[in-house]
Amino acid sequence: MPKEALLYRLLDAERKIVECLACPRRCKIPEGAAGFCGIRWNFEGKLYLACHGLAIAVAIDPIEKKPLYHFNPGSAVFSMSTTGCSWACKFCQNWDISQRKVIAGWRLEPERIVELAKAYGAHGITYTYNEPVVFIEYAYDVGMLAKKHGLFNTMVTNGYMTDETIDLVSKFIDAATIDLKGHGDPEFAKKLCLVPPGHMEYVFNAMIELKRKGVFIEVTDLVVPKYGDDLEKAKKLARWIVENLGPDTPLHFLRFHPDYQLLDVPSTPVEVLEKHVEIARAEGLRYVYVGNVPGHEYEHTYCPNCGSIVIRRFGFEILEVRLTEDNRCTNCGAKINIVGRVHPTYRLDRMVYIPLDLYTEFVHVPHTKLRNYVLKGESTR
Repeated sequence: MPKEALLYRLLDAERKIVECLACPRRCKIPEGAAGFCGIRWNFEGKLYLACHGLAIAVAIDPIEKKPLYHFNPGSAVFSMSTTGCSWACKFCQNWDISQRKVIAGWRLEPERIVELAKAYGAHGITYTYNEPVVFIEYAYDVGMLAKKHGLFNTMVTNGYMTDETIDLVSKFIDAATIDLKGHGDPEFAKKLCLVPPGHMEYVFNAMIELKRKGVFIEVTDLVVPKYGDDLEKAKKLARWIVENLGPDTPLHFLRFHPDYQLLDVPSTPVEVLEKHVEIARAEGLRYVYVGNVPGHEYEHTYCPNCGSIVIRRFGFEILEVRLTEDNRCTNCGAKINIVGRVHPTYRLDRMVYIPLDLYTEFVHVPHTKLRNYVLKGESTR
């Protein structure tokens, strides 16, 4: 059911205006309206996460799909999302859920999510597909319960967080993929993602603070031809990661594919991605990858000491592991930066469809009925 948000404050009691504290937009929301994300609503001077308990997309995925290559590789994760997002990327591949300002999804309370995750053999839960920050209270309730049942928690996020959100995230998230676009360039973010001027600083601050608070970080960077493929900016990003997150931080350069409102831009040439990898390695990063190019040699994890392949991949699959139980290269004994262990489930099919219609119902709440749904719990059927 919808739930009062944790991250907000009352600005004007008389006019019932609230300020959302989830993302740095800090939307000032009048009574009866929603913030930029479309799912955090103000009713009677209280901010509600209207989609709490409603998951629009659910599946069991390989953790490599996130992509997390260095956190419990080979594991399976229960992946979930709601509608809504804090950005408006013109190239979003999940635009049909992230950019829809609707309250809809499968009725899945935290207890049911943890039950399903365990029943389907997941090792952890990942908040992904849209931006988890906008449904952070839902993720928090799921995540805290998951931890009690021995499941880890990860998220795929644009990193656009307030200090309040960072504090909440650090209480239950074990690892995060920070999903940059166009090398984290502010002009790219402003033009193609509608990020306010100066706000990319919040993303870089979040990476530093999350790492400081013990969250394992991997970074992805979507390389978009014409708009976000400048090698000097890639070099600058790699240098920043080395200096602020450390040279063992994994960095994935992802191939762009035309989607949503950016259909006139071609896919990223593979040789451009290769140049990005070479530049990042020259800056001192030890684990740099090419993403969305199955079969490429830069999908593998190489020992930074001897150059041997320690994890061989094809797409989201692990083909071969050459590591000791304590994550050392079997060739030279060098320690590889992997958190957790390599799970033997990498040998299995880890992409599993969950027939949600067997367990629950799909709910769509029209905006005209949202007030009663949120405040009184009235059914929309």
